[in-house]
Amino acid sequence: MDEKLERADNDSPWKEILEAYFPQAMQFFFPETAALIDWERPHEFLDKEFQQISRKAEQGRRYADKLVKVWQIQGEEIWLLIHAEIQGKSEEIFPKRMFSYNLRIFDKFGKPAISLAILCDNDPTWRPNQYSYNYPNTRLNFEFGTVKLLDYQNRWKELETSDNPFAIVVMAHLKTQQTSKKPAERKAWKFSLIRRLYEIGLQEKDIRNLYRFIDWVMILPTALEAELWQDFKQFEQERTMSYITTGERIGYERGQREQGQTLVLRLLQKRVGKLSEEVQRRIKILSLEQLEALGEALLDFTSIEDLLRWLEAIT
Repeated sequence: MDEKLERADNDSPWKEILEAYFPQAMQFFFPETAALIDWERPHEFLDKEFQQISRKAEQGRRYADKLVKVWQIQGEEIWLLIHAEIQGKSEEIFPKRMFSYNLRIFDKFGKPAISLAILCDNDPTWRPNQYSYNYPNTRLNFEFGTVKLLDYQNRWKELETSDNPFAIVVMAHLKTQQTSKKPAERKAWKFSLIRRLYEIGLQEKDIRNLYRFIDWVMILPTALEAELWQDFKQFEQERTMSYITTGERIGYERGQREQGQTLVLRLLQKRVGKLSEEVQRRIKILSLEQLEALGEALLDFTSIEDLLRWLEAIT
């Protein structure tokens, strides 16, 4: 597949799906840690706290981070730092970054965090799980938990029989990797995975959430996307759904979002001048509601600094 087709913000669907199904993510990827947690008590995403320890220079990163407060079965509060490495290639500084974030959390908040990483790359030999140094009088060995999505290629049957939504997430991710430069094959797998959402009897809300993830990561050329859309509409019509179909709703939302992006970007360039690729990327990952808010706010902008302050306030 032409690299130009790849979306610039693949961290966005990962962040959304981790938030929507956080307990299931923990149970699927890190069952030993999940077993410590009292899932009857609500968990809390600490986005503001994480922003306080993440460096502004890393805003262009291609990974998704979530800092989450949970409660142990024994009643004690613990923090989890969940990191999904999205950019799909090995990175030498990754173990150091995992240690750095863990250290910053402890330094800023006095909380030891359980650090866990989901590795989405396609290098079977890259398996970082520690950061260490050793001097005569000082030594450190920081270990963190990792799961490698590539390993699930050999566990496909297990994915097919799982009722955890992250089985579908992993299937979509793996087939996206395997069908690079094979758009027709990707279209077939995309349709198969979407159809699977109905066949395993998910609720409409879950179908919509997982459909959105599949649709976002398994991008197709325009012509094949149109073909898949027609096939999918026929599939839902054959199921004689009594409500407006999931596909129609999501298709409408996606169309509205893309139209909103185009309009807002055009208005912003007229208002504050040319936008950098990084600023455009940050705008493109906004939700439909955030785009509408930006469309109203930009009327008061007089410079690019106004836009950057607005984006900083909502992210």
